[in-house]
This record gives sequence, structure tokens and C-alpha cells, in this order.
Amino acid sequence: MAKHEFGGVVNIDIRDSVPDWGPFEPPKASKGAPNVVYIVLDDVGFSAMGCYGGPIETPNIDRIAADGVRYTQWHTTALCSPTRSCLLTGRNHTRNSMACITEAAIGFPNASGTIPPENGMLPEILGDLGWNTYAVGKWHLCPTDEMNLAATRRNWPSGRGFERFYGFLGAETNQWYPDLVYDNHPVDQPKSPADGYHFTADITDRALEFIEDAKVVAPDKPFLLYYAPGACHAPHQVPPDWVARFKGRFDAGYEAMREETLARQKKMGIVPADTELPPLNPIGTPQDRHGPGGQPFPPLDYTRPWDSLSGQEKRLFARMAEVYAGFLAHADHQIGRLLDYLEQSGERENTLVVLVSDNGASGEGGPDGSVNENLFANGIPDDIDVNLSLIDELGGTKTYNHYPNGWAMAFNTPFKMWKRYEFNGGTADPCIMSWPAGLHAKGELRHQYHHAIDLVPTIMDCLGVEAPATLKGHTQSRFDGVSMRYSFDMSAAQSARKTQF
Repeated sequence: MAKHEFGGVVNIDIRDSVPDWGPFEPPKASKGAPNVVYIVLDDVGFSAMGCYGGPIETPNIDRIAADGVRYTQWHTTALCSPTRSCLLTGRNHTRNSMACITEAAIGFPNASGTIPPENGMLPEILGDLGWNTYAVGKWHLCPTDEMNLAATRRNWPSGRGFERFYGFLGAETNQWYPDLVYDNHPVDQPKSPADGYHFTADITDRALEFIEDAKVVAPDKPFLLYYAPGACHAPHQVPPDWVARFKGRFDAGYEAMREETLARQKKMGIVPADTELPPLNPIGTPQDRHGPGGQPFPPLDYTRPWDSLSGQEKRLFARMAEVYAGFLAHADHQIGRLLDYLEQSGERENTLVVLVSDNGASGEGGPDGSVNENLFANGIPDDIDVNLSLIDELGGTKTYNHYPNGWAMAFNTPFKMWKRYEFNGGTADPCIMSWPAGLHAKGELRHQYHHAIDLVPTIMDCLGVEAPATLKGHTQSRFDGVSMRYSFDMSAAQSARKTQF
């Protein structure tokens, strides 16, 4: 933003002086500048949602898709922190020093877990141009040793351009009893689960509050809302009535679901008509694959064929999928609350809504699923008998559950593997954009190849703003991303991206 030089007059006598408030006024966005609602779902695979051929009804996400475009070849880094760094900077994750999740950061330039200040974030850019900037939900862009009250806030949302924040700083949290941070300090949740508390509903309340508080004072000022629910990262926790909506829906198993999903995707034009499914265990099994030194195949990455399960195991595995489906449907309902507000307030027409997932569905539940996802993190296998005994507690306050990895393959149809893997099951994800005032396609597909790094350039292109040369005194680096706006109303256009690295 160009610096405004003082244009007044300073004399010895105030009566002979002329003030100029220009250099001291806060920045103002241009009249009619769009809002941005940036929705980042967690561990939601390519084909979980209805508008991508999936089995889970997501009527509010479908509203966004029906009012815009869906991309079928949009990619991520297959992990949370690296992708989220791309989504907010427009640079590749290794240039963001985010080659791994922040909990696994190491002291090297590509993987410190600390995004360098020369890679300015979208809220830093837009805040300096006159937008209000809000973030709610998951952050996961801060080193673990800075997630405490004695730490610098330089990598907290408030240190990277967000004026308001309400959510959690790490990879995951309990949806009933979250580790809440409000702006720059921890807080207790406003009520208990017994009184109706759930994290996704809470952050939606707070997002609406942030927007409305500012609109009362400055109704024409545009805003950026970064909305990042915990859904559908484990633990899969949701009120039981949302789980009940999907009772019996997954009884046929994940292999049958893959076939059904693929058939819908072909009919919808999401994948080519000759697309075939990979094997259930596409990279091997403990019986037929070992490392070069005879190392065993990772047991948690083996998927059990559905017909090899006992009747009780099928019942347990199906319930775990019902809980996941309820979790996503519940998040969709909260997204609907945001859309309703935009429509009722007259803001929807000039609001760019972007919805993505940060990586593919997660296989971290292992072959049998888990009632406590932290077992996986410590290399401890689940006990199927213990899990069966807790089937009626799944999704509630007494479990920290995750589904079996067969469902991850199914929710990533037609791809192989899942989160953490560089195959499309880890990297190919939903991307939906809608902007009634500027994107005129309705309910259409786009097949151009794009990546998470392309969203910041796209948003800035839609807002009509340019990247600054400096931010907070730091000379800014180049973007790796390219704008996707050319594809909004040109479905047959050649992809503007030729290579990723």
C-alpha cells in the first residue's frame, strides 16, 4: 500500500498550521470490495460429500456447489500443517518451513514449523488493505513449544494478521472439551456437553459474533472469515441424533461403498467413464511385502477385506462410519448457519465462498478403527474386544474414536491410500468456489489441475488487490501459486498450472 506523505503545514503557531489526517488514517478497502468466507475442512476425503458423489448428504455444502464450481483435480500436500500453510500464503509448504506437521518440526529451514515473515499470510495482506480478519477453529501453524502462555504470539493467528481468533492451536482437540484459545489467551468453554456444548457449533456462534460486532459499527467494511472446524479429524464426536440419521447406511461395507460412489461419480462427470478402482490394499499386505532389509509392512496400513470380518466386527465398523457421517453432516449444518446469515444480511451476493479439505480421509484408525485415536500416535494397536464393548459410546464424551482405514479408502474413492501418502488418496481433495457477483457458472465442474498454493492468488485476483512488496518491514517473497479465476467461466480453458515443483 502506497505510503501517504504528510501534506499539511506545520508552523510555530497552531493558527498558522494545517492538519492532514491522511498519513494516520487506517486503510480502507475500495467501495464494494467482496467479503471472503474461507472454509477449510479437516480429513474430509475426495468423495465423502454428496456433491462429489459421496454417500453423506451435505445440503449446505451442496448450496455452495450449486451456486459455483467444483474442481476435480485440486491437490494438497496430504498433511494438515503443510497444506494449511499453502492455503494462507500461496507458497509451497517447504518454502513455508512446513514440510511436516508442527508437532514433528525439526531445526532445518524447510521444516521448522515457523512460516517466515517474508511469506506473508492472506490476513496480513488484507488487514493492511482495509478488511476485517477473523479466524475460528483449527490453526495448526504454530510450533508446539510456542503453544503456551509464556511463548511469543508471533505464530499465533493474532501474530499473523487475524484480528480475532477463537479455536485451538494444535492438530486436534476434543469436540466436547476443547483446548480453547480466545484471541491470545486460553479460556473455558461456555457450557458443558450436558447443556448442549459442541465445538463446531461454538466456533460458528463466535464467527457470527465477530462479523456482527464489526458490522454494527462499519456495515460496509468487508471481512475475511477463515472457518476451520475440527470436522472431520479424529476424534469423531457428535451429538447422537446426528449419528442416528445414518443408522444402517454403511452395513454393506466399505468395498461396496467404493463401487456405489464410483458409479455416482461417473454419472456426475467427476471422473472419466473408464475409471477403475485400485485394489483394497494397493501397496501390499504384511504377507506379500517387506522392506529392503526384511522390515515388516506397517500393520496399521493394512485394510481388512469386509468379508473377512465377523458379524460383530461389521456392526462395529459400520457404527464408526455412521459417527463420521454424522460428524460431517453436523459440520455441514453449521456451515448452513453461516450461509443463512450471509443471505439474510444481504452479504451473500458479494461474498466469495471457498471450501476445501486439507488432505484426504485419514487411515490413522488402522485396520480395526479405534476408540482412542491416541493409541495410533504411540504405535499401540487397538483391542477389538475393548472397542466392541464401547460401541454405544462412539462419538460421545467417553471415547476419542476413529474409523477403520477401509472407510478412508472409501471416502477417497476412486483413489488409493489416504492422508500421509503422496498418492491421490492423500492429495486429491474437494475444492468448491462460489461468488454470485463475480462467478456466473452454477453447479458446474472444472477439471483444470490446481493446488492449495493457488487459492491465495485466486482470492486476491477476485478482490482486485496485489501482493505488497513489504509487510511489517519484511520484503515479501514471490508466490508459487497462480490464480484460478480464469477457469470460473471458461470450463474448457487449459490449466494455468503445468508443474507443481
